[in-house]
Amino acid sequence: MTSLLLSIIGFVVTLGILVTVHEFGHFWVARKLGVKVLRFSVGFGRPLWSTRGRDGVEYAIGMFPLGGYVKMLDEREGPVEEAELPRAFNRQSVKVRSAIVLAGPLFNLVFAALAYWLLFSAGIPGLKPVLGEVAPASVAAQAGLAAGDEIVSVDGKPTPAWDSVFMALLGKALSREPVTVETEAGGVRRSHALQLSDAPAQLDQGDLLGKLGIQPVRLPVPAVVGVVEQGGAAERAGLKPGDKLLNIADKPIQDWRDWAAYVSEHPGVEISLEIERAGRTLTLTLRPAERPVAGKVAGYAGTAPQPVEVPASMRAELQYSPPVALVKGVEKTVQMTRLMLQVLWKMVTGEASLQNLSGPLSIAQFAGLSVSDGLVPFLQFLAVISISLGVLNLLPVPLLDGGHLMYYLIEACKGSAVSERVQLVGQQLGIVLLACLTLIALYNDVTRLWG
Repeated sequence: MTSLLLSIIGFVVTLGILVTVHEFGHFWVARKLGVKVLRFSVGFGRPLWSTRGRDGVEYAIGMFPLGGYVKMLDEREGPVEEAELPRAFNRQSVKVRSAIVLAGPLFNLVFAALAYWLLFSAGIPGLKPVLGEVAPASVAAQAGLAAGDEIVSVDGKPTPAWDSVFMALLGKALSREPVTVETEAGGVRRSHALQLSDAPAQLDQGDLLGKLGIQPVRLPVPAVVGVVEQGGAAERAGLKPGDKLLNIADKPIQDWRDWAAYVSEHPGVEISLEIERAGRTLTLTLRPAERPVAGKVAGYAGTAPQPVEVPASMRAELQYSPPVALVKGVEKTVQMTRLMLQVLWKMVTGEASLQNLSGPLSIAQFAGLSVSDGLVPFLQFLAVISISLGVLNLLPVPLLDGGHLMYYLIEACKGSAVSERVQLVGQQLGIVLLACLTLIALYNDVTRLWG
């Protein structure tokens, strides 16, 4: 299955799941509070499929998967029979309307917490945060970090795997606050003060660890082909799974990184390749395909190495009993929510780059990658996107749930609803703002993927 097809499938499945969760929040709370629901739609536009349930609700899947909606009985959208007026949305109190609107984003956050609960219960595999290289004169080197050190905590919070190190450092990097890192090497623990104010600019973009001068220890990856992409440059050259890569352009290949680096640096160039297959030495000719990577054209062969067994000494697994896993899942969701709000605020104030915004193309790309990597990465991806969807919908922007909540707050304070004229102007401003954000996100996607 090609990466493009995987991206499309991953994108549709991701949005389908998360939009359904979001809209079900509105739907479930509305029904519980006595409001009549007319339609539950995943997607916009002409329905590709629809059915009417025993409850009288029309359930539909729209042509365009970028969202969804729950249509409730409302006098503003058409005449309502007198007997049904108590069930109309517009006749409800501010508290009831606010609860219905708030339910969508909250269900996304609850979904993320449950996803993390499942992950922590089953166990999330990872690598111990052992340093491989520390760049000279970097922030990490100035703090006394050295190759071979294992990071055991950041500001007192245990960091059993690289993911927890990255998340702990990212929050501090956005505010440029000093951070205390505790390491262990040879049974000796040491404390280091990382002065993030001395780090390069734009820590919020790109390789955070690299900008701090940190590189994880690299595990050896033998130069043996595990997967050959159908129709790719490697298959056209005659490579097969199990082939051992010996030399490329008369240069010896020590491990998989040598192979990947050379191919990446020679897009579209004909290369002589020497391999070993079933005890025989063969010579092949490879012409790497071209693809955009970080604004540059890179070579791509369409191969992957054989799975590498991670030494037990380097393995880290975050696994807890179900009750503890639930607490950890909630804590992780709160941590991610705070981080996203912090990034958004930094972008508003100009302290963080708008390049942090990602659009549907990036989401599709990462969805495809997570799907191909298995259930655990895909569930992690779903949790992150679900939190993003929940947080973004709570922003006080007209057209979003947060915009409606803003109107209801004003109504509660002044004792009357916001005028239709003000709401109309707000909708127009909301459309302009969301259109601008969408264009920026798409621009970031295009420059990130195609340069």
